[in-house]
Amino acid sequence: MLLDLSSEEPVGFIVDEGKATSFVFASDRKRYPPKFEYLTVRSEEFVGDKLEPVDVLAQVERISSLSLALRRDLDIEAIHRIKEAGIDDVKTWGSARILGYLVTSSKGAAPKVLIPRRAVTPGQPIYIAPDHFLKKFYEYPSEEALYIGNLITRPKVPAHISINGFRRHLAILAQTGAGKSYLTGVLVEELMAHGATVLIVDPHADYVLLSQTTTGGRHEFSERVSVFQNPESTSRYSQKDIGRVESYTVKLADVPFEELCNICGIGKGYTNIRDALHRALERLKKQGIVYLVEDIEESLKSIAQDEELERTVRQSAQASLKYIRKLRRLRVFSRSGVPIENILKPCQTSVIDLSGLESYSTDYIVSRLLSDAFSAVASGSFDFPVFLVVEEAHNFIPAGDETRSLSVIRRIAGEGRKFGIFLIVISQRPGKIHSDTLSQCNSQIVLKITNPQDQTAIANSSERLSEDLVSDLPGLNVGEAVIVGEVTRSPVMIRVRTRRTKEGGADIDVVSRLRKARKAAGIDEQLAKERRQQTRMKGRFSEV
Repeated sequence: MLLDLSSEEPVGFIVDEGKATSFVFASDRKRYPPKFEYLTVRSEEFVGDKLEPVDVLAQVERISSLSLALRRDLDIEAIHRIKEAGIDDVKTWGSARILGYLVTSSKGAAPKVLIPRRAVTPGQPIYIAPDHFLKKFYEYPSEEALYIGNLITRPKVPAHISINGFRRHLAILAQTGAGKSYLTGVLVEELMAHGATVLIVDPHADYVLLSQTTTGGRHEFSERVSVFQNPESTSRYSQKDIGRVESYTVKLADVPFEELCNICGIGKGYTNIRDALHRALERLKKQGIVYLVEDIEESLKSIAQDEELERTVRQSAQASLKYIRKLRRLRVFSRSGVPIENILKPCQTSVIDLSGLESYSTDYIVSRLLSDAFSAVASGSFDFPVFLVVEEAHNFIPAGDETRSLSVIRRIAGEGRKFGIFLIVISQRPGKIHSDTLSQCNSQIVLKITNPQDQTAIANSSERLSEDLVSDLPGLNVGEAVIVGEVTRSPVMIRVRTRRTKEGGADIDVVSRLRKARKAAGIDEQLAKERRQQTRMKGRFSEV
């Protein structure tokens, strides 16, 4: 159904060349549409086998004013005379990118957005797109829609993304302080409301307060949020702050022999040392010991001191000890680990708090955890979609270095969608993320980014992010984002909605912290007195 624009005044007309992807328009100098405003223009497209009129939606990319009379080489007096005579001849024009048009295939079906095949015609009037048209353009059926914000230029028009778009993975990219973790919190809220299973790799305790409202209360989904911490973690939040916290450890006895050798750096060429380690583990198993690192060391020492064994075996056992000590550095092993069934549950959000751990330990935990999660989903033992959020992704899937978690995350990026595990990659340094993994994320939500290297990495990873959109990234305000890819019908610029859950990664309020420090030191009154004295003395300092 076409828009009724009979009572609306056009804000300009298409001039010069009109294309199927963009157009240039001339506008009145007092009524021109601002940058990012949404426009509509009437065109014709084949619907079925018939050529029919359609309303095409476009967005202003650039707006300019030009005067042939007011040249830059004129002096001020000449400009005054031209202005007074009313011959300044100012012309306003702009360019707009075409986003698409709506088609409904059958009665009651959700509309589809199609990209025009035919060029818009010069001379056609352009209008400000009405709110109800934009709402229809960017809405999805309720079971599919995630409400994450509103259009930047239209605060009354909600912006939804499609949960089905996550099947091709998603990247959330922004420089520090632009609001990426806040946005991710909004996204997790929406996924929880849809009954999703969410697994969050959280290196800095940004999401450990998800069970709380912004005022510190409990929300309706709080019982479905679990936080897992390694005993060695030094989180900035206590258990009292977080609420229910469960311990996350790995049962050393469950670690496969090859993985154990890999951790210790015992290559396949070290045959004697591998045999000695295997012998030590077999002794522990026969004794019924659920072993720790120190148990392996004691078993190796026992072999090294056993005079009944061959000298080569004893020497190899002694040599094994220096490799086994690498296990202590991880500080993640225990006699009883956490099974993946405790972490992956229907409708549960599990936050793995890695804050305070060394990168060596976090890398191992992530590789082990994600390998278990992928196996559970791929084998069918967990038969529900899993949304995997990886914060600080550049640390786990770096562009140049090898990490333990790199291979499993790349596998999830390449194969996960076949089994129902969907990757959400988050980073403030997209230029440092492994390019293959980033390019597997067919949808991107990009907030403010000013670093040219990171802008280039984003542009290279996404065919949908045009050069103009990339150039707009530095001008975004905190909490504003560009969305492209499978999660949206067409590129859209939004302002992120207000969160309902408490943010764990917010910057500290420096002013209030300093006020608290002055009070604790008992110097608040003294400093206030000195400030009053400085104010009275202003401008009366003696000359020396």
